[in-house]
Amino acid sequence: MILHAGTTPDPDNPALSRFPLFETRDVDEARLRGTQVFCEHSLKLVDRHASIDARMCFKRIRGVGIGRMTYGAHVAVDPGCLDDFLLVQMPLSGAEILRSGDIVVNSSRRVATVASPHRPFSLRHEAGTEKLFVRIDRDVLERHCLQHLGHALRKPLDFRMDMPLDTVAGQQWMRALRWLMTELDSVADDDLATNRYPLLAAQFEQLLISMLLVCQPHNYTEQLCSDAPSIAPAFVKRVERYIEDNAHEPLTIVDLAAHAGVSSRSLFAGFKRFRNSSPMNYLREVRLQRVRDALLEAEPGHTTVTSEALHWGFSHLGHFTTAYKRRFGESPSETLARG
Repeated sequence: MILHAGTTPDPDNPALSRFPLFETRDVDEARLRGTQVFCEHSLKLVDRHASIDARMCFKRIRGVGIGRMTYGAHVAVDPGCLDDFLLVQMPLSGAEILRSGDIVVNSSRRVATVASPHRPFSLRHEAGTEKLFVRIDRDVLERHCLQHLGHALRKPLDFRMDMPLDTVAGQQWMRALRWLMTELDSVADDDLATNRYPLLAAQFEQLLISMLLVCQPHNYTEQLCSDAPSIAPAFVKRVERYIEDNAHEPLTIVDLAAHAGVSSRSLFAGFKRFRNSSPMNYLREVRLQRVRDALLEAEPGHTTVTSEALHWGFSHLGHFTTAYKRRFGESPSETLARG
C-alpha cells in the first residue's frame, strides 16, 4: 500500500482495490458517477481529441469517505463550493493545480490540497495523475471541532489549502491514513457491508478528523493548541445542555442562572473564561443551527427564511442574515434553495 510522500503506486497492491466504484471511458458518465461521491460539477477534457479513462475506488465510513481515483487524461474540474463536505486530495503520481481566488496550489506527491466546504475552487488534473482523497462531511467535522473547542463555531472552519506531506505534520496525517487503510484491508467484506463493527467505524472517523484538525492549520488552530483551561465547571455544561433542550423557549439570563444554581455574574464569568463567549451568544448559535436544520429539511414552497428566523427568535432579519452567513458561509436563502 503506497501512502508515503515521494513514493509511487504499487501495481501489485493498489490502495483500496477492494472497493471499486466505477470505471468508464465516457466523460458524461465519469462526471455523473463523480457527482454521486462529491457534488455537482463540470468536467471537461482540456484536449478535446484525448480520451478519458476514469476509475474510482471508494469506501464510506460514517461521515468520512476514502477513495483512490484517476481521470486518465488532462481534465478541468469545477465544483464551485463543496458546501456539505471538506476534501483532501493527495496525488500518488502526476500533478494537479488547484485555484481558489488568488490562491494557487501546485499539488504533487509531496503537496496535498485541502478544500474547505465554503471556498469555491477549480482543479486541473493532468494526464497520468492518480490520487488518494478523503471526503469529510461538514456537519461531522464541525461537531468534532466544537467538541475539541468546547464552544460553538462562530465562523466556518477554514483550512489552509496546501498540505506539505514532507513535514512532520504531513507525515503524521499520512501515517494515520495508512493505518486506516490497512485496517480496512483486514476487515471482511461482509462485515464492512453490514456495518458489523460500529465502534470500529466510529474510531476510524474520529481518528481522521482529529488528525486533520491537529495536522493542518485552520482558523481555530490557535484555540485548539492553547494551554488555557478547557474543562469547564459543571454549571456551564449544565446550562449548555439546558439551552440545547429548550432553545425554542423564551429563555433569559435569569432563567439560565436559576437553572445553573449560580448568580448571573458567575454564569457570565464561567462562560467568558471557559467558552470565550456568553450564555446568550451560545443560545443564539444554537438557534442559528436550528434555523439551518429547518431550512435544509424544508419541502419546496412550504416555508420561508423569514418564518423560520422569526420562529427561532430572530426579529431583525438584516442582523440575522449577517450572523447566519458569517457562521455557515452562505446566506439562509441559499441554504433553503439546497434543501
